[in-house]
Amino acid sequence: MPQPKAKETYVPIPKIRKTIPFGYRQDEEDPNLLQPIPTELEALELAKKHLKQYSSRQVAAWLTTTTGRTISHVGLLKRIKTERTHGRKSATYRNLATRLKKALEQAERYEEKSKRLGREDQTGYFESEQYSKLTEYIDSKLARDSSSDS
Repeated sequence: MPQPKAKETYVPIPKIRKTIPFGYRQDEEDPNLLQPIPTELEALELAKKHLKQYSSRQVAAWLTTTTGRTISHVGLLKRIKTERTHGRKSATYRNLATRLKKALEQAERYEEKSKRLGREDQTGYFESEQYSKLTEYIDSKLARDSSSDS
């Protein structure tokens, strides 16, 4: 099987569980932080591609031989399934945030129209502090997500 090539940059992640995931090691200075191991993470990305041709047992054995860190075929499949699940959830929530922003813009236009038509209650949701904070938060998140997708 071909060897991994260095091309990605990885960031530390918080330690959530007792088990340290493949591709990470515990930070010596902060026990609640996991530092990435680029060679293992690159090999894991390549292993995902190899699963299309080889069995999970063969790929797990190759991954263990290549990186020097053991991973079972079940552990490999669980890791890949978890990554896919998190990717789908992330995409869903980004989509919902975009739809929420569009819905708020449309509601704001309708409220503006109702004010022009002489609605008695002139204080609306869109002048509230809650709305301001919500739109700032959504804008910052969507801007961050769109810059990381590029």
